[in-house]
Amino acid sequence: MTSAPPVQALISYLEHEAQPMIVLDPDYNILAANTAYQRQFATVGRPYIGHKCFRVSHHYDVPCDQAGEHCPMKRALELKGPDRVLHIHHTPRGPEHVDVSLRPILDARGEVVAYVERLVTVHSASASPSTKGLVGRAPAFNAALSAVQRVAPSMLPVLLLGESGTGKELFARAIHEASERASGPFVVVDCSGLTETLFESELFGYEKGAFTGANARKKGLVETADGGTLFLDEMGDVPLAMQVKLLRLIESGTFRRVGSLETQRANFRLISATHKPLREMVADGRFRQDLYYRISAFPIYLPPLRERTSDIPLLIDSFLQRGGSAEPRVRVEPAAMARLQSHDWPGNIRELRNVLERARLFADDGVVHAENLPNFERHGDAGSAGPGIAKTPVRSNGKDSVSDLQTLLREGRHTRLEIARKLGLSERTLYRRLKALRVS
Repeated sequence: MTSAPPVQALISYLEHEAQPMIVLDPDYNILAANTAYQRQFATVGRPYIGHKCFRVSHHYDVPCDQAGEHCPMKRALELKGPDRVLHIHHTPRGPEHVDVSLRPILDARGEVVAYVERLVTVHSASASPSTKGLVGRAPAFNAALSAVQRVAPSMLPVLLLGESGTGKELFARAIHEASERASGPFVVVDCSGLTETLFESELFGYEKGAFTGANARKKGLVETADGGTLFLDEMGDVPLAMQVKLLRLIESGTFRRVGSLETQRANFRLISATHKPLREMVADGRFRQDLYYRISAFPIYLPPLRERTSDIPLLIDSFLQRGGSAEPRVRVEPAAMARLQSHDWPGNIRELRNVLERARLFADDGVVHAENLPNFERHGDAGSAGPGIAKTPVRSNGKDSVSDLQTLLREGRHTRLEIARKLGLSERTLYRRLKALRVS
């Protein structure tokens, strides 16, 4: 029969740590906590010593793995070693992303007698509506955020991959702010649309007289990023001729200003981003293979909005909070929210933000109604109707459309193809409407 270490000894050990830490027994009970944990995670009037960690942190009635989440305790028991996971914890400030590291304590026979858990709050993202920064709590979002926390402390080059509008610059800034270079500059280079000559002068700078109009020496963005992070957005648009110079910069840490023979040294952390298929571009010769492997040491996939639809209400609340202080508060009615959640969002978060900014202008009563939203079906899905289906105009009044759909469903004598035709919808859009209304 094994026994846990003395509680007082555990408390003394934890107090030497600046980060919040707790000790758990194998039955998920919290045995001890340091002052940092009490200050950041303990809710006044809510006991935690002797209580289950999953109840205190998540308000679950069962362990995390039984609630559909990754449980680091279960994994650490299997490995007899440490495990790490990003979770959303309930804190006195509300739900927050927390980077959890858990290490088992073993007895002389190698049996687990307790666990030490270290909790670090992630400040670069919010699990509640926020007026700035990254917002989300869907599993796909948390996976990307977890990768950010893993790579941020290192100097590895990061490649952010994903569709346009998925928030690449915000993720790049989150990596910078979680790194040791957070106090240094964060410099953004938009590579799209830059000619070879312009790209070189913008990136490396130039000497006075290097070309017509160069009336003074100009510092390039590489120099500007000294001691900080250089973010190359739309990396897939870098001209081939410039890719070799960019490769030399990354490999040697040196460059020359346009019109200069003097070599300069560069000191920056590189983050790149693209929505283009770089692997395919390497295969057909549009992107250098050696450069690709240099910039993609740590790729992070950023999910499109359609893979994190549960975050849409959270994002909507955040965007509606981000209006100017002079603007009245606006909310979204349920019928409008159903339409917003059923849309595919090919433009991702950028498209959602634009739709809400437009809808706000029509919300005279402080409420975004379904009729204030664009006709997504008319603009995006009319062409997906099957052969022989008339493409009748879609109703502009979302409330009437939902009411008509519910009436047709109650009648129970129409096929879904007939319902789509009567409402002027494509079958694809009808299925999204049914899903939003939770009709199987």
